[in-house]
Amino acid sequence: MKIRKFVDTAVAYVRAGKGGDGSGSFRREAHVPLGGPDGGDGGRGGHVIFEADRSEDSVMRISFAPHLTAGDGAPGAGRKMHGRDGPDLLVRVPCGTTVRNLATGELLADITEHGQRVILAHGGRGGLGNVHFKSSTVRAPTRHTPGEAGESFDVLIELKLVAQVALVGFPNAGKSTLLGAITNARPKTAPYPFTTVNPIVGTILFPDSTGITVVDVPGLIAGSHEGKGLGHDFLRHIERSRFLVFVIDMAGTDGRDPASDFAALREELRLHNPGLESRPFLVAANKMDCPGAAENLARFSGATGVRPAPISAELRQGTDALRDLIRNELTARPGRETAG
Repeated sequence: MKIRKFVDTAVAYVRAGKGGDGSGSFRREAHVPLGGPDGGDGGRGGHVIFEADRSEDSVMRISFAPHLTAGDGAPGAGRKMHGRDGPDLLVRVPCGTTVRNLATGELLADITEHGQRVILAHGGRGGLGNVHFKSSTVRAPTRHTPGEAGESFDVLIELKLVAQVALVGFPNAGKSTLLGAITNARPKTAPYPFTTVNPIVGTILFPDSTGITVVDVPGLIAGSHEGKGLGHDFLRHIERSRFLVFVIDMAGTDGRDPASDFAALREELRLHNPGLESRPFLVAANKMDCPGAAENLARFSGATGVRPAPISAELRQGTDALRDLIRNELTARPGRETAG
């Protein structure tokens, strides 16, 4: 099986096409010795256009070919012929791509919907032919103007996955196992931390042919908001999600305290993006089949005031009820509809 590398950031140079030069031509025909100006205008330079495409899942191709250049416009010609516009460059990117000016940080595009197009760099205007400069006093103008340069700059391209639900948890909490239990995704799972090194998106499929997209991001650690661990590389993939599911190891593996883990996760999200603090959520109390989990669950509820959904992702106990709970929560809240 061919494995594609997941790339969610790229730096590229974009250059729109130069406009074609205007023509300084004069009419030259037999028996018309004093023909007037007939120089046409130059064509517009090509634009650099980004288009969201749901079949794209990475910006890897841009990272391998980072010079994005549109075609130049053709010059004008005699007989008032307008130069051909330069060909546009169409760059297909995944839904959820943002583009910023690398030098200034200005947001140039936020492309979220399939088919959405944004002209990232505009082509230069074509130059004017000498026909524009004829007047009652200037019968044979030689003046014609060059085409304008197209826009050019370096950009930072980032992919923020578009999923309705994000699974959030510390390493080895069972997020990937849960994703495999409730969606059509088949992530790699193993009993050690950081098995997941790239975000993975799956879809919860329901009998009525509706679906809910869920993203599993690599496990967070303390200081993720500062870039520790996988840090900022993947925290941004949570930002577009409407709903969060905190996956907590309720067994307290390796001496962990579930209530402290929950508080630490919420703090990491708040420090990364304060808007995430108010994002609706539920808690999935995982590993309820393990010794001590029931006692920890009671202490967790008392300490946090949150009533978790008890599950065992590995044994697929409580996972059907969790799927329904997620659906009910999304249905009850305004926002983007669940995917059909």
